[in-house]
Amino acid sequence: MLVQFGESRLELAQGDITTQQVDAIVNAANSGLHGGGGVDGAIHRAAGPELMQETDRVYPDGCPTGEAVATAAYGLPAKFVFHAVGPIWRGGGQNEADLLGSAYCRCLELAVQHNCRSIAFPAISTGVYGYPIDLAAETSLAVVRDFLQEQGRPELVRFVLFSGGSYGAFARVLELMAN
Repeated sequence: MLVQFGESRLELAQGDITTQQVDAIVNAANSGLHGGGGVDGAIHRAAGPELMQETDRVYPDGCPTGEAVATAAYGLPAKFVFHAVGPIWRGGGQNEADLLGSAYCRCLELAVQHNCRSIAFPAISTGVYGYPIDLAAETSLAVVRDFLQEQGRPELVRFVLFSGGSYGAFARVLELMAN
């Protein structure tokens, strides 16, 4: 599914984020930037041990929730990995939506700073962090749409969703936004 916002395209795809031919791949990271399971583990495995070495060296204190930091991509087909720390879902009353939106926005700001024409996002916080997929889709897609309308870049933002259920949730929200 593809929607145009000004000069920029927002695309949904189902698949493996580690294979995306984009300038930046977003990692759904933990605050310690220690690698983990799910998307985080897959990105670290595909990038190789240099990724962990760089995060340990450059960001020894990790990254706070709602923020993101950049590293090289090493064995991935991208130039950069943006490590975004989304919130753990605690029922919605702990500022989770703002923190999730902030993580996406920070990645888009990093994309502009690093002259990235394309970026691929996973569904941040929806795995072991338990963020409900429908709510995550609403927040993340609204932040991306608003950023693209205000900034006009990057040229392509792709959400790479691992499961059909996640893809369906994001597609429903994006379809409503496009109309």
